[in-house]
Amino acid sequence: MHWLIWLSLIVAVAVGASLFALWSFGRFARRASGPDSHALPRTVRSSPFDTVLDPLETAHPGMSGGALLFCGQDAFAARFESIRRATRSIDLQYYIWKDDITGNLLAGELLTAADRGVRIRILLDDVNVLGIDPKWLNLNGHPRVEMRIFNPIVNRQSALRRGIEMALALVRYNRRMHTKSWTVDGRISIIGGRNIGDSYFDAARRRRRNSLDADMLLAGPVVAEVETMFDAYWNSDLALPLSALWSERINDLVSFRRRIGALRRHRRGREYLSRALKGDDALPGLDRLVWSDTFRIVTDPPEKARGEKREEWLPTHLGRLINQAEQRFEMITPYLVPGKPGMAQLGELRERGVEVRLLTNALATTDHSIVHGAYRRYRVPLLTDGVELHEYAPTDEGARRGRMLHAKTFVIDRRTAFIGSFNYDLRSAFLNTEVGVVFEAPELVGALCDWQDAAMAPQNAFHLSLHGRWIRWDQSLEGQDASQLPEIWYEPKASPARRALSWIVGHLPIHSYL
Repeated sequence: MHWLIWLSLIVAVAVGASLFALWSFGRFARRASGPDSHALPRTVRSSPFDTVLDPLETAHPGMSGGALLFCGQDAFAARFESIRRATRSIDLQYYIWKDDITGNLLAGELLTAADRGVRIRILLDDVNVLGIDPKWLNLNGHPRVEMRIFNPIVNRQSALRRGIEMALALVRYNRRMHTKSWTVDGRISIIGGRNIGDSYFDAARRRRRNSLDADMLLAGPVVAEVETMFDAYWNSDLALPLSALWSERINDLVSFRRRIGALRRHRRGREYLSRALKGDDALPGLDRLVWSDTFRIVTDPPEKARGEKREEWLPTHLGRLINQAEQRFEMITPYLVPGKPGMAQLGELRERGVEVRLLTNALATTDHSIVHGAYRRYRVPLLTDGVELHEYAPTDEGARRGRMLHAKTFVIDRRTAFIGSFNYDLRSAFLNTEVGVVFEAPELVGALCDWQDAAMAPQNAFHLSLHGRWIRWDQSLEGQDASQLPEIWYEPKASPARRALSWIVGHLPIHSYL
């Protein structure tokens, strides 16, 4: 029985240490939190967006405008050109901001906007900021720029202390801000699945892959909903000033400017800007806004990162929406781990005769083989329920050079649509904060349907079918006769190492944490 006493003692010490770490963070956060601030009114300074959008909003009273951004280079150009036009404010909220070509080009343009007097607020999740703090501290040194980090690790400069804190605060640190929004001058917002980095803007090279993704450019009253969401996160006690996390003061704007200037002169930077901006200063999407009174933002409250206010969580709203499907539910999600709640929802749709079509990553295209391991256990039950299941296929060049699926979209009855950051998995449902836009504008819903259909087409995706308890992957390429297609009974185009890792994870009880 001595081992039981020792085990109880170890558990008690671990629980006590975790509770102390949680109390310690709360105490630090109360001291370190910055002052509240809010979206600026339009009366502060005139903006080029005012000139363009005021007549359009007058012509469409009570309506908002939306434009789809499927092309990665267009998505970059929309962000880049919106910074160039900014005169009042820029509010940015992201899960990932890469320290690469496109990430630094956008950061450099933000610095130029700050030099013009634009107020810039940047809120980043901490999980991908660790390691590049000095870069952001340099930008944060500008008097018109303020950066905050969501749910951060307090110990930044000592790897040992940081590791101990992460271990003790694992429950807290496992909850992340996956929310993504981009708002300029209070007039336009961009909502969608993209983070900031080369792979999201068709700039990846060598072994890195570009992603198939989707954003929506928004204008009109719906932008105020995005601003309200941003302010709630910005003023949350989980959003701490980056400067408060560092005892050492780092502020070297000169070096930062020199680095950005060198990047813009470098061949890769020049060539990418030339391709993405297409030699003009147009802002993609602004000239093709579709106006409708159906746009609305659905989002998690920042309190979800503490497990609070469950009745207001985004899955509750999306669940009610999806349950309204009468004929079709068609969804693209890069990570598909439905769990018991998702399986119950999809099963209920099938029982009512609703056609369900899903597209997710194949093992060869996913960037998270571990998550794929959690997904694989749901394939047979989904197919048994009559779900039409597709997996995004790598190109003929192989998985390393092909695209990765990263879009998070769905369409209900070809009438109601969603674009956002929400994956159909347990992490998005219960751990991460998410956001999206719901709309019913027929022109935009139709365009999204066409895009989803193309992504699920035989030349772009494997179609999965069930034969007894075995799964077969089918893909027909242009010019191939159906009788000549090979029968594939294992994860196609995936390495043995990936298959082994996926199989192992599929048998571990960790699906809700992936």
